[in-house]
Amino acid sequence: MSRVFFRKELEGVATFWRVFRRDGVTLGFTSHDRDLYFDGILHRAAPGMIPSAIRRTTNLSPDSAEVQGVLSHESIGADDLAAGRFDEAEIVIGVVDWETLDRESLYAGSFGSVLQEAGEFTADLLSAKAKLDIDLIPRTSPTCRAQFCGPGCTLSAQRFTFDATVSGIDWDNNAVSFADIDMQLYLRGELRWFDGPQTGTRMQILDTNATGLVVDIPIAANLEIGTRARLLQGCDHLLATCHGRFGNAVNFQGEPFLPGNDLLARYPAPQ
Repeated sequence: MSRVFFRKELEGVATFWRVFRRDGVTLGFTSHDRDLYFDGILHRAAPGMIPSAIRRTTNLSPDSAEVQGVLSHESIGADDLAAGRFDEAEIVIGVVDWETLDRESLYAGSFGSVLQEAGEFTADLLSAKAKLDIDLIPRTSPTCRAQFCGPGCTLSAQRFTFDATVSGIDWDNNAVSFADIDMQLYLRGELRWFDGPQTGTRMQILDTNATGLVVDIPIAANLEIGTRARLLQGCDHLLATCHGRFGNAVNFQGEPFLPGNDLLARYPAPQ
């Protein structure tokens, strides 16, 4: 839009937010007292959500912003935040004229740290410049630094992904079991729900036991047998695993034979 906002002393302008979660859910909010629909998104009236001042710079220093709100809104609850549904979610903040629906985006970034206190939440927002804040020179490590099936690893995630249905649930140990899988292959892997109460939620597989795969996020109390999920195998990032299990040692992103800082302090162990 070519409109210049705030040229007049009095304008019908409200703030809007759009949240794009990693599970595919898109949420829209506005500070106006009624819902607004534009760009194919319904922006729900959320007067309790307050954006802070947005600072934008022309250099490489990160642009800062923050948003505050109440957890009483049906789209943002304490359980959703605790379950990680908003972790790394993309967010767009802008202004909109509630009469003409002229709008302009002012800020684009992602959710950083989220704090909860007294029924309210505060979220730090990270601009796209935050992606430039990386160490371009990798540090040496005996294990592989690449994400499994990610950049540098080169393996295809599709080869190591399996769609399964829940065959058993152990709420005491926070574990779920699936039929027809070798559970050890999925240790340190990932689970993503296709349906059920936690649809779209990604969980890391921390351990395996006799009752199934132990995950890092509490399993919903109303999870049912037969719920569908997608499982991605895990990797311990050791050279032996990369070579023997995956045949991918040529792309190993580590230095397993490089002496460590404790080389001078080592001594032979008795046989």
